[in-house]
This record gives sequence, structure tokens and C-alpha cells, in this order.
Amino acid sequence: MTGMTTSRTKGKIKQTAPSKTHLKIFLLLSAFFACLAILLLHPSPSNALHNSLLYSISIPFQVDGVVKVVLPDNSEQSIGIVRVLPEKTKWPAYTASKWGTPGTVAASAVNAIHLLIGIENGRGKTLSLLPSDTIAPAAGPGSSVVIEGKGGYGLFGGWAPPVGAPVSILSPSGEERPLNGDRLPQEGETLRIDVTKTCAPYMIEIENRPGGRVFSWSKSPGQTGVIARVIRPVRGVGRFEGTLYQSVGRLRANHPGVVDISTSPEGSVGGFQIIPLNHARSSEMGGAWSLTQWLIVDSPDGKTPLAGKPPLFGGALVPGPSETEHLWDLWSTYGRRPLVLCRIDGGPWSRLPEVSGRQDHALEEVTHLRIYFPVVEEPNLDIP
Repeated sequence: MTGMTTSRTKGKIKQTAPSKTHLKIFLLLSAFFACLAILLLHPSPSNALHNSLLYSISIPFQVDGVVKVVLPDNSEQSIGIVRVLPEKTKWPAYTASKWGTPGTVAASAVNAIHLLIGIENGRGKTLSLLPSDTIAPAAGPGSSVVIEGKGGYGLFGGWAPPVGAPVSILSPSGEERPLNGDRLPQEGETLRIDVTKTCAPYMIEIENRPGGRVFSWSKSPGQTGVIARVIRPVRGVGRFEGTLYQSVGRLRANHPGVVDISTSPEGSVGGFQIIPLNHARSSEMGGAWSLTQWLIVDSPDGKTPLAGKPPLFGGALVPGPSETEHLWDLWSTYGRRPLVLCRIDGGPWSRLPEVSGRQDHALEEVTHLRIYFPVVEEPNLDIP
């Protein structure tokens, strides 16, 4: 029996009660191993976050405040200056914001980052981060933190957070609360966005035809296979304004209802979008069924809505560094740039055609698309 000691006396086994010292040792050891089991099975959120944290973005709610990136080793890098503070939030925000998670990043783009504060009457309420040189109609007047700089760089380039990254508000005394509800951050407080390692596929292939497969390639169990089907293929290119700040074959924007790809060089406008079927059916996207610059996808079973679901509509895709930006190491600098390739008439993989403006038939010969997802470390391919 636990807690009893035994001794042998003249061929008989005699049980004796444990001493007080033995009992104390036993209780202490039991408590220690119980705590150890709890820690191993249920690690604290702070420990889990620390182990997966890539960097944090610190945005002071103060004019002339310095926007910084803080790495896990506590080293810092300045990526901008706050020039304008918001007077309000925006409601109703763009339609797809309602599929985001309150208190997180709801859109990551070269021309704007939208933070979802809440969902009210079925529509999202957002606060935006904008570079001072940008075009961002979805932000709305007076509802943005304006940060000095150009679209496609810094917070809107190499350091852009993915959709779903958590957003907190820190008070001057160090108290922390999530970004939600009606109250804006107060002057002197700080917005913090934590960017962590994500479990994402290393690439996705799309058969650009009605019924074509959208196939995910990953080393993670359950992430390799057909994740969507093409309802309507892309055939042309449109004038998506934010592509002005991105180069050919690069991600312009990602939010719960879009993957926006640039086909134009930086300084020109042109691109196409991948959208989920439930967003294509919204009143905002009526043109997606008559124009050619949208590729519409749905889940393989035709029942599970894709809006807001990773890997395409949240969790991983970011604009990535420009050609002149450098992150914390070689792999992050080059690997964190999503890349889009294509096949023309089933031929070899090649770069996307460079197309600017609206050209309704520019991509008619594209039969396949491939999206390489961002990485921050050398892939372990386990090649024998």
C-alpha cells in the first residue's frame, strides 16, 4: 500500500506506519510530479507563445511615436513613425471582415493592415494601419493610424503580420488587454501584434479550369491533398489599386475573403484575385461572375465555407520583403516572399505574365497556378 513501510521479523512481514519525515517527502514528490505533468500536458500560453514567437510589432498610440519590431532576443528595429491617430473605428467595414476573429489582424496588404475590433449586426468593425503614401479605400477617413512610409515596405512589406495574428493593447503601467469592444486605445497606450511561426503548406497548386483541383503540399499530417475546387477560373487582369506597391507574381493582399496577386511591376496597377464561393455570392462581389479577373473556389464537399479558413484565407500569407529589405537572417529575407508561378497551356512552370491595367483575356492560356508559401527557416525535406 502506498505510504506504508514493511519489515521482516522472524519470517513474518510486519507493516508499520510511515514516519512524519517520509510522509512529508512523499507529499512533496507527489506535488512536484503532479505540477510537472500539468506543465507538460498544458503549457502556459505565455510559454507557448514565447517558443513560437518570430517577432512583435509595437505601435505607440502617440503622434511621433516610433513603430518598432522586437525580436525574441529583445533586439529592436525601427520601422516607422506615427503621424496621425484615429478618431473612430470603421463600421460597417469591408464585407469579408465578418469572417475574421475579433482582436486579430483581419487583412494584411502592401497598402493597409486592418485590425478587427468586433462584429456588430453581422458586419465587421475595424481599425486600420496605413502608410502615409498609400491608396486604401477600405480604411475609411479618420479610422486609421497613419505611419510614415511607403506602401510595400516595412510594416506593409517584410514585417507585415499574417491574418489572424493577435493584437493587444498595453497600458503605460504594463497592463494588457485584447483589442476588442468599442473603446479605442488611449494616447500613451501601445498596440502590440505578435507574429508566430505557422503550420502552413509549402505550396498550393491550382488547376485553372472549372472543377479543377486546388492541391496543398505539406509535411504536416492532414494538410496534403485537395483542399478546394475551382468554380470559376481566372481569365483576365483587373485594376486593383494596391498592386501599385507590389511586383509581378507577388502577394498584394490577404484577408478572410481574398488572395490578391499582382501581375504588374511596382509603380503600375494590375492583378487578379482568388476568392471563396461564399464571398463571391455577397452583394459586394457581384462583378466576380461577369468579369474575368476573379478565380472562385469552394470546398471539395461544397458544404464547408472557405472564407476565413487557412491556408488560403488566413493564417500564413503575407506580402513579404521588397527587393531592398532585409529581415533577421537569410532564410527569412528570401523565404518570407510568397511567389506565384504559372503554366501556359500545360507547359513548364514559369513566371506570371507581366500585365498592367484591365485586360480581360490576358490569362486565358494559364492552365495552372502555383503559390509558394512564406518560410522563415530552411525546410527539412528528409531526402534519403
